[in-house]
Amino acid sequence: MITIKHYTKEIASQWNEYVDKTAKSVCYQTIEWKAIIEKSCRLKSFYLYAVDENNKICGILPLFLSKSRLFGTYITSIPYFNYGGILADTNKIAELLFQESVKIANEQKASHIELRHIQNNFLPDQPTKTHKIRMLLSLPSTADELWTGFKSKLRSQIKRAQRENMDIRLGGIELIGDFYKVFSRNMRDLGTPVWSKKLFVEIFNELNDKARFSCVYFQNKPVACGLVIGFKNCLEIPFASSLRKYNRLSPNMLLYWSILKFACDSGYDTFDFGRSSSDSNTFRFKQQWGAQPETLHWQYWLPEGESLPEINPQNPKYAFAISMWQKLPVSIANVIGPKISRMLP
Repeated sequence: MITIKHYTKEIASQWNEYVDKTAKSVCYQTIEWKAIIEKSCRLKSFYLYAVDENNKICGILPLFLSKSRLFGTYITSIPYFNYGGILADTNKIAELLFQESVKIANEQKASHIELRHIQNNFLPDQPTKTHKIRMLLSLPSTADELWTGFKSKLRSQIKRAQRENMDIRLGGIELIGDFYKVFSRNMRDLGTPVWSKKLFVEIFNELNDKARFSCVYFQNKPVACGLVIGFKNCLEIPFASSLRKYNRLSPNMLLYWSILKFACDSGYDTFDFGRSSSDSNTFRFKQQWGAQPETLHWQYWLPEGESLPEINPQNPKYAFAISMWQKLPVSIANVIGPKISRMLP
């Protein structure tokens, strides 16, 4: 008999043991992300887990509730990041976890549930979006092997930045100021409200040495940066930015090369470039490194008669707001942005 329960602190280690041992798990399903998002974004969480007749965990589902006047009330697994959703031993267990999430959605009067699955094995009958792909690069055992596999154009772009004597630093929380300086300006330029610096502080507080910043400096100024997170055999880069002013010098190419070299040297066998839309500029950028696409399956629960949500920058109704945001001074955008971004999925 399978029983669905709500998370308590006493089962934290069991939760992570289950995530670690289960195939197709992602880092965002570990229990640390509960504290990261609760503390930095003040969202209410519902962490569900299933146990068998021996009281062993056999399935999990992390959920976060977002409420705002701008975007309404909805539930995401998980917000802000690429992946999440159900992890379960069987389809039956997955269905039980899903039905419990529907109860919560009804109690909270949510407009929808969004489960950011890598695959759709568990809920094949639910409405599904496949508009996003993740880009994965299989890594050789050495960085030299990786380098020789690059096309000459890619190597020349990396060398372009190296000729400028750019410095590369890989470190921890001590680099957060330089990271955020580049990241927040890039988000403003994209017309997207920036996340609070506290989100990144909490990532390092909870994940410790599993997270690192990489920053590229030109004439002692940070010009490109990224956050990387290691989980199992994969290194992922959920956030990366560079300053448009220096694009001609290719600091972004040097940033990615330094991170990929670190991944090889550290023994990772896969690098996750994160999600993109097919045939977008970011898709082509990741493809040139040799990354291969894998379709993501974002699955939904919707009340009867409701349509799939479109809370994203591609929605035409947000075009005017994006254009106005791009005109804000960065200092103002950094004050207002975190208040809005915490409402976004």
